[in-house]
Amino acid sequence: MTLDLLRFTTAGSVDDGKSTLIGRLLYDTKQVFEDQLDHVAQASERRGGEGALDLALLTDGLRAEREQGITIDVAYRYFATLKRRFIIADCPGHQQYTRNMVTGASTADLSVILLDARKGVLEQSKRHAFISALLGIPHLVVAVNKMDLVDYSQERFDELVAEFAGFARKLNGIGTGTGMGRDIAYIPMSALNGDNVVDRSQGMGWYSGPTLLELLEQVEVAYDHPYDRPARFPVQWVIRPAGPGGSDYRGYAGQVASGAFRAGEEVVVLPAGQRTSIAAIDTYDGELTEALAPMSVTLRLSDELDISRGETICRAEQAPTVARELEADVCWMTDQPLRQGGRYLVKHTTREVTAIVDELCDHVDVHTLERAGAPQELALNDIGRIRLRTSAPLVFDPYESNRRTGSFILIDEATNNTVGAGLVVGGD
Repeated sequence: MTLDLLRFTTAGSVDDGKSTLIGRLLYDTKQVFEDQLDHVAQASERRGGEGALDLALLTDGLRAEREQGITIDVAYRYFATLKRRFIIADCPGHQQYTRNMVTGASTADLSVILLDARKGVLEQSKRHAFISALLGIPHLVVAVNKMDLVDYSQERFDELVAEFAGFARKLNGIGTGTGMGRDIAYIPMSALNGDNVVDRSQGMGWYSGPTLLELLEQVEVAYDHPYDRPARFPVQWVIRPAGPGGSDYRGYAGQVASGAFRAGEEVVVLPAGQRTSIAAIDTYDGELTEALAPMSVTLRLSDELDISRGETICRAEQAPTVARELEADVCWMTDQPLRQGGRYLVKHTTREVTAIVDELCDHVDVHTLERAGAPQELALNDIGRIRLRTSAPLVFDPYESNRRTGSFILIDEATNNTVGAGLVVGGD
């Protein structure tokens, strides 16, 4: 039997213990090879560890990270227990790497935000909680770490729970509208000593909730049946084989972004709006009667239509929005600020168009982390809502209903660098 998969991200402020927590999860679940342990033991000794393993070294892979003792890039780790498989995205804590948090959390089902029991709820902790809400992550775990440094105090834990819960109430309605107040778990722990990470703490008998691993194994992940989602198929490649016997074949290859398609059903090709039906669904192993997300297939259509890369095949009765103007939340990822009138390339599914920033609608205040008025510009790591006008129509859904067709990136035309990540709110 195939175990289900939980994708989760860890985030928080600098030195809250994210890398140590992941190292503890891997170590205590016996996911670390002996040669890795030997390497970590040697590195720990060079750091003056006096025989103690520095478990953060299991995840801090970049040389710059090891030298500075911080996490810069998003580090992905994989492990499994008898109950579930996991993919962890260890996100950086420094404010200047907030953009990496957006990348790491974009596919997560659950977000673990660490707090240092001594320092409490810091601005960067709130920032990561806001991004988790904006991205529509349905489950949040607040891990109050370093409880050993406050003598495993229940009173201190309760104080931090009350403080974070007060902030979390402000996040209701952020992003997808689900908010963060309905599904938050609080766990007191010490990643360094292993308290309530995999094994239950002997020093916090007052805590009766699950350990972190128990919660990760038990939390429900909503897997929608493909037929419960609108069918979307962005065309990636048009296949017309050359040579004898190949001239009559015309197929449209790509990945089913959401939903499902069946041979014989009526579809519409957008943005042109041409209607046809699916003649066949081809794969390397032969024809299929249906294709479900996220399968990669080739669709053959009943009519010869002029279709190219970037167009989207949908069920006729489940058409998405087709528009040249859209509103979106954007996380800005480069030193050169975003300003009204700026021109960028928009990469959305398999389609690429030019866009102009028509308006900066509002932004997230870096101190209150609440929506404020329209800014003059968005600087590095700022988050704000903008209106875009594109050179050609885009086929999209709101991010709250479809992550795949509701997200895009902005690209600098001169450098070809990715400068922003966008979540579609709506369009017209």
